[in-house]
Amino acid sequence: MTEAILALVPVYGLALIAVATFLSCLALPIPASLVMLSAGGFAAVGDLVLWQAGAAALAGAIAGDQLGYQIGRVGARALAGHPLSPRRAALMAKAACYVHDKGAWAVFFSRWLVSPLGPYVNFAGGAARLDWARFTRAGTAGETVWVTLYIGLGAAFADEILALADVTGTASGLLAALAVAAALALWLRAALRQRSEARTREGLEVSPRHHT
Repeated sequence: MTEAILALVPVYGLALIAVATFLSCLALPIPASLVMLSAGGFAAVGDLVLWQAGAAALAGAIAGDQLGYQIGRVGARALAGHPLSPRRAALMAKAACYVHDKGAWAVFFSRWLVSPLGPYVNFAGGAARLDWARFTRAGTAGETVWVTLYIGLGAAFADEILALADVTGTASGLLAALAVAAALALWLRAALRQRSEARTREGLEVSPRHHT
């Protein structure tokens, strides 16, 4: 499958690059990172123009983010009632927690640092009604980093695309797992703090009655 994708990039060019990043931002299993690495590699040997490949990838990614945000904003109730696989449900829950804790920073980092969470952050950001302008600014900045990173790596290491894709995929998955663990830790700390404060308030309310 990987070799087939590599063969399609120079044939369908910019359209394939844009469609790949667009669909990947909607949680569809599209290897957008591999497509961008390949695009950078083909640009390095002259089959594509580097800046055009980058622009196509960025345009597709931003459009996908916007659609994902609108799906979350308009269809929050439908999403809540729609059965998801355990893995997708877990990712959606972690993304919602991530957005709640970090806001626009969650959008920025989920574009490139923890990209497996990106589509779910789009849905969660819309469902949480994160300010659209903040979402767009953070999303565009993050997608710019993502596109520049992968297109640039593909151009720099054109002869090692498959090995590079394997390394970056492993690193991205590890970072996503670490982000989920960090979000859970933050949620647990906040829950414990609220519980402690509630117990303190209860103690203060009981003490005056005891003295009387």
